[in-house]
Amino acid sequence: MSNILIKGGTVVNADRAFLADVLTQDGVIAAVGHDLPAPAGASVVDASGQYVLPGGIDPHTHMQLPFMGTTTMDDFFTGTAAGIAGGNTTIIDFVIPNPQQSLMEAYQTWRGWAEKSASDYSFHMAITWWDETVSRDMGQLVQGEGINSFKHFMAYKNAIMCDDETLVNSFKRALELGAMPTVHAENGELVFLLQREMAAKGITGPEGHPLSRPSGVEGEAANRAIAIADVLGVPIYVVHVSCIEAAEAIARARARGQRVYGEVLAGHLVVDDSVYRHPDFATAAAHVMSPPFRPKGHQEFLWRGLQSGNLHTTATDHCTFCAAQKAAGRDDFSKIPNGCGGVEERMAVVWDAGVNTGRLTPSEFVAITSANTAKLFNIYPQKGSVSVGADADLVVWDPQGTKTLSAKTQHSKGDFNVFEGRTVRGIPSHTLSQGALVYVQGDLRAERGVGRYIKRPAFGPNFAAVSQRAQVLAPSAVKR
Repeated sequence: MSNILIKGGTVVNADRAFLADVLTQDGVIAAVGHDLPAPAGASVVDASGQYVLPGGIDPHTHMQLPFMGTTTMDDFFTGTAAGIAGGNTTIIDFVIPNPQQSLMEAYQTWRGWAEKSASDYSFHMAITWWDETVSRDMGQLVQGEGINSFKHFMAYKNAIMCDDETLVNSFKRALELGAMPTVHAENGELVFLLQREMAAKGITGPEGHPLSRPSGVEGEAANRAIAIADVLGVPIYVVHVSCIEAAEAIARARARGQRVYGEVLAGHLVVDDSVYRHPDFATAAAHVMSPPFRPKGHQEFLWRGLQSGNLHTTATDHCTFCAAQKAAGRDDFSKIPNGCGGVEERMAVVWDAGVNTGRLTPSEFVAITSANTAKLFNIYPQKGSVSVGADADLVVWDPQGTKTLSAKTQHSKGDFNVFEGRTVRGIPSHTLSQGALVYVQGDLRAERGVGRYIKRPAFGPNFAAVSQRAQVLAPSAVKR
């Protein structure tokens, strides 16, 4: 493994930015300082006029996902390679067991698929059903396999949707284990009803997708999940917050001291619901994901959430289906496989629409693209920090570099780009993963199978929120 010296750049961490050289050795950061000498045989990267950032962490991807009767175009190699080209050096993907399937069996399947990864990866585990074997497997996953987060789909009725009983049981078990519950917040019963109402009205095209999933169904589910977490005293992470109602629910809970965290997709920050009314079915269908893209008014509220610290991370929900796969729902929008790409574009889109507009500082950008995710999922400062001893996952970021985003030039195997034609200013010039140069000024050098599985330890004893319920149930403990 070669040593690399990055010279003359401005190091940007979530807390500050400063001029410094960065030396990597044996896959970790060995030194950060001024005028560092280059060791014999080290490669030198000139970062003059550029920023040196922690490698991006995408906390929400779906590589090689079997879903709605088909499988995503990107597997763990092509998806992580695309991520590397965009400055991402770690993904957290999702193991999604079938109802009644053993969690451990599903986990082993996903671990096998992920062995081809080009960058480091970790997993959230979805809870899709409940009995005592699920509870047992959750313990094994936390204590033996380094999974400290469990996903709950409140949508997708008659498939993987969790009812309230499952939410309560799983949240309680997660609290016992020091793990973070996460939720896809949409009221699946309402969505199912509205989908049938759209069909009864003869609305079968992609325009029916956002009509069947209005922002209210997301807001209701977010409020319900947050309330359940509050009663149980467990922190909660709400994925892909797309609307004012859900963002307000998080802000209200945080204002009263509850540990609630929110994730925003790059697409929801810049793409609006007009895409579903495109006259070309393939184009409209390509944008079908859940929650759907929203009217523009929601976007500014999401930006304000990131600025205020009420929303914490940015992700992509990278889940690529091609036009032929999306065509399964040509006569019924509810059968269009849900998912869009973005793992390669996330950082550039957020920089261009966030930092270049003054909405975000460079340090705030680092917080929402890597550091906060690393902290929330307990891998900081191994990830998300340019500091001595951290993994040498780094991005040399050219703030003046430009690129026009397009399906024609993307590295993802999907055949559509939801940011098609958008020109961004601010792109990676170099990406380092495990101390190796894996992307150099347009040259992608990703290698199949070099990515490592990253274990994420359980949280410590003060993980739980101190709720009124906890105090009421254990008054004697307080007295002693």
